[in-house]
Amino acid sequence: MNIVYLKQVPNEEQCHFHFRLINKSMGIDRVFNFSRNLNENINACVDRMQSNIAKEFNKKTKKRNNKKQKKIQTPSQSDGAATTSQAIEIPEISLKFLNESEEIRDQQLCDLIEDIKINSKIILEIIDEKFQINYNCPWINLIALPTSILAGFYVYPSKLELQFADKDECEFIWYSGVMPKSNNQNEIIWEQKCDKFTYSVSADDIGKHLKLKCTPKTKSGEIGPTLEVISKCTVQAGPGQCPFEIRHQFTKEKLENGNKFRVLTYNLLADLYADSDYSRKELFPYCPPYALHIDYRKQLFIKEILGYHADILCMQEVDSKIYDLDLEPLLRLKHYDGFYQQKGCTAEGIATFYDTKRFDLIDKRGINIGENISKLNIFEKLWQKLQSNQKLIERIVKRSTAVSAIVLKTKTATNDHYLIVGNTHFYYHPDADHIRLLQAGFSMLYLQSIYEEIKQRFELSEHDLSLIFCGDFNSVPECGIYKLLTEKFVDEHFVDWSSNITEAVRDVRLEQPFNIQSACGCPKYTNFTELFAACLDYIFLLFLIYLQCS
Repeated sequence: MNIVYLKQVPNEEQCHFHFRLINKSMGIDRVFNFSRNLNENINACVDRMQSNIAKEFNKKTKKRNNKKQKKIQTPSQSDGAATTSQAIEIPEISLKFLNESEEIRDQQLCDLIEDIKINSKIILEIIDEKFQINYNCPWINLIALPTSILAGFYVYPSKLELQFADKDECEFIWYSGVMPKSNNQNEIIWEQKCDKFTYSVSADDIGKHLKLKCTPKTKSGEIGPTLEVISKCTVQAGPGQCPFEIRHQFTKEKLENGNKFRVLTYNLLADLYADSDYSRKELFPYCPPYALHIDYRKQLFIKEILGYHADILCMQEVDSKIYDLDLEPLLRLKHYDGFYQQKGCTAEGIATFYDTKRFDLIDKRGINIGENISKLNIFEKLWQKLQSNQKLIERIVKRSTAVSAIVLKTKTATNDHYLIVGNTHFYYHPDADHIRLLQAGFSMLYLQSIYEEIKQRFELSEHDLSLIFCGDFNSVPECGIYKLLTEKFVDEHFVDWSSNITEAVRDVRLEQPFNIQSACGCPKYTNFTELFAACLDYIFLLFLIYLQCS
């Protein structure tokens, strides 16, 4: 039996009908979509559906009759008489909802839907064709493929919007094929390549188009209609050996020792900042436009990140859409779970992932520093020391800088051990060493409060709880942040306090209680552009007794 798909999202005032109507005698094969108000009378809904279907039949009939009238004379008709043929007539367009052959009329659509939920015998009949009504079955609202696909890298849907379906249960099948000279997609001969959400594109696919077929499903076994999408671009050759592939030689596998774990921190460069004339012309003029496009870049940084086989991943400048559509679904397949903290109203933020095979999540939280320095009790003492400088206050409060923390418990270590993982991305401006140093001070107060809370809640000794603080600190080792973290204090005379004279910080001394070191020391650079190269990113860690960081 034919199927009409009826969708009605809870708390929405509309319902949606979707069905494919085929009439071979009229040459009609079309998908119809109708959105109707739940309070509409079923009679009005039926009239609208009949009217739209009739329009399609009229259009087809008119087109066919015009073709018949344009037939040229046959050679035997020398007297010029035109051949005639009988005009095609439109069948009666009838449409009705039936309950065991009895027509349903004069009730609201919302009542019809309630009846459909409990009565599977209600059908829709269109021109003597019967349609079974499937209510809120698994559904694909949108599916799309990226605009750049490279051999040797992962590909997956760039957009996937499901309704009444569980993505983990959905079926995904990838194909590749060569576009024929006719440029007709329907003539492509497809070869099946993979049956997973992601596909590692092979060199054999270069020059070919990819097709993805998705069948939405639920955990209870319900199956919705399959939808397929064909890539608009062909598969291109990758950029050759990437520098990170050399580094991957040292991280070919996960660390097997339960007392060791690997940590990564990575600034992705948000598309929000890369996709601008200023970025293309001033910051990265040496990069061709395609290399700055997020669909190209994300293939590279995802392959790089996965190749390090890290147990904890801290990322900065993560576009919210990249977190939702790329990192979270892809890393979840690799047994990572994540936490995202947005930077105020900005559409980017910081993301922290951990390997669920190595750790249990105990807690997760985050704040925007500027919004909270005047609100949280833990900041009050430091905040009061800044009150005398209005320009300083205005500048630091307006910053959208975020700091996040997740609390983990080890699964594989010799002894139970708890770990706090902080993540941040400090203000970038060249004249803002004082702002960054204050952000570090507030961040350490925040992490210290979490440390004390977790220690007390679980009755832990200092040997049972550790701290890691990762991020893009936008600060070189000679500045105050490195001194605060590794030497425990910065005095009130430190040069950073006067990086902007009108906002100079007076009589402020920062301290923090932890014995912290930089896990990677001070590399020559972690940020490298044509205009500036320096060490700005760090993995700071509290001295670990039972765990070793790699």
